[in-house]
Amino acid sequence: MRLVFMGTPDFAKESLEAVYNAGYEILAVVTNPDRPKGRGMKMVESPVKEFAKEKNLKIYQPEKVKKNIEFIEEIKKLQPDVICVVAYGKILPKEILEIPKLGCINVHGSLLPQYRGAAPIQWAILNGDKETGITTMYMNEGMDTGDMILKEKVTIGEDETTGELWDRLSKIGGELLVKTLKEIEKGTAPREKQGDDFSIAPMLDKKMAKIDWENKSAIEIKNLVRGLNPIMGAYSFLNGKKIKFWNVAIATNKEIPAEGLKNGTVILSNPKDGLFIKTKEGIIKVLEIQGENAKRMPIQDFLRGNKIEEYSVFE
Repeated sequence: MRLVFMGTPDFAKESLEAVYNAGYEILAVVTNPDRPKGRGMKMVESPVKEFAKEKNLKIYQPEKVKKNIEFIEEIKKLQPDVICVVAYGKILPKEILEIPKLGCINVHGSLLPQYRGAAPIQWAILNGDKETGITTMYMNEGMDTGDMILKEKVTIGEDETTGELWDRLSKIGGELLVKTLKEIEKGTAPREKQGDDFSIAPMLDKKMAKIDWENKSAIEIKNLVRGLNPIMGAYSFLNGKKIKFWNVAIATNKEIPAEGLKNGTVILSNPKDGLFIKTKEGIIKVLEIQGENAKRMPIQDFLRGNKIEEYSVFE
């Protein structure tokens, strides 16, 4: 089977590697252009490009694919049987979807029709879901609305972060893509239409990273911290300084006095016991934190060098 692979981040690189190791003929790899990154704004290649270069695969990096006649013609000339799309980052026009005779196949990080959209893994954590998975599907012009092929379900760990789940699902996605291609080759690939009971997983907004101590419970704040780790980190302000929270737990010690205190109040703070903060419902125990213009570190290390006064209030 001759295929073109389209993808960009490390999540997609796992699928490309799985397809490569399975022995499929990869005619070309399409990924996003190199982007400036970091303080020095150095041009950085995508993980997919790095792998493709290592394996001497043909690489395309179009700035856009819609109405890009030259690029579309290049893909047509390759005559792929299948186009595999994994976290590519661009919506494919009809002209590309119609090129491969066996269709365009997508690997999506949720159990469709749940979490159609750009951030399915993140939203599963943010919403405190107990399970999620990977779905492979035939692509159409809609946003993750195509017919489903195979699914694999996984349980989400109680303390699992977006980064940890992302790594786990990326490997499962690669394995499921290879299984899917084998089914398509044999002509035995199932095809299931998606129902109307769907949910959307839009791109994350930086505004959502600010912790709302006043109106959110301990479990909601824990899910926010897990969901934004390692993407941007949930944050709050204390005495005008921005503090990021990377790992928290729900305190089970019922002896910590918190009644009558404002939500966001520091109930306990010392290097031995740690940092405890009151929420609308329950108490947060901070495990990993990052001060303004500092590195993230375990809370005990942070409190040895930074004083957080008890009964001070996070904004």
